[in-house]
Amino acid sequence: MLKLLKSGLITCLLLTAGLNSNSYAGELLTSFPTEINANEKYVFYSHGYIVEGNNPTPVSSRWGMYEYPKIKKTLSNDTYNLIAYHRPKDTNPRTFAKKLALDIKMLVKNGVPYKNIFLLGFSRGGAITVLTSNEVKADEMNIIILAGCGGFVTNNLDVKVYGNVFSIYETTDGVGSCQHLIDRSEQVKHFEEIAITTGKGHGAFYTPIPEWIIPVKRWINQKK
Repeated sequence: MLKLLKSGLITCLLLTAGLNSNSYAGELLTSFPTEINANEKYVFYSHGYIVEGNNPTPVSSRWGMYEYPKIKKTLSNDTYNLIAYHRPKDTNPRTFAKKLALDIKMLVKNGVPYKNIFLLGFSRGGAITVLTSNEVKADEMNIIILAGCGGFVTNNLDVKVYGNVFSIYETTDGVGSCQHLIDRSEQVKHFEEIAITTGKGHGAFYTPIPEWIIPVKRWINQKK
């Protein structure tokens, strides 16, 4: 994980000059952009724990295949840039959150306002999303949590979320509402939450089904 932090610092050094005019909204990126447009939106998608490692389509005996490539493709949109890192196996959530915080710092340094930055994460990725918000502490940033307020968020009371928060959970999943996180987070400007019922449990977010994809993309696009 030290490599991840060093990579983030190197990225900061490379982009200090302020590259800002030649990127195009709608890009699907697997690494930090080399060119930044201050007028565009940037969405960081953090996948679930099962995808950590080398396999982009791992299979759970309970929830089936995690269709990471298909999710990335379906989440992408021509109105924003989607950044989706494939995390190494057994990534430390707090360390990776610090890496994402460095990325956000670099976007802001190059003129991207916090209101144009979105953190989107599912399950372990949702916890990382919350941790990153806790690192950055920006009340204009946008946070989307997909079934991510489970044990880690519940048990680590020092972790809070900031800004505009949108939560989606599945009613047949053991991971439910994020209301307990919101209740302890004083800097939340706006909170919206919806429940979906597909009968797929946690696996509802393993595939890009309309029940969660449509509201996520709608929420991103309605933010000005």
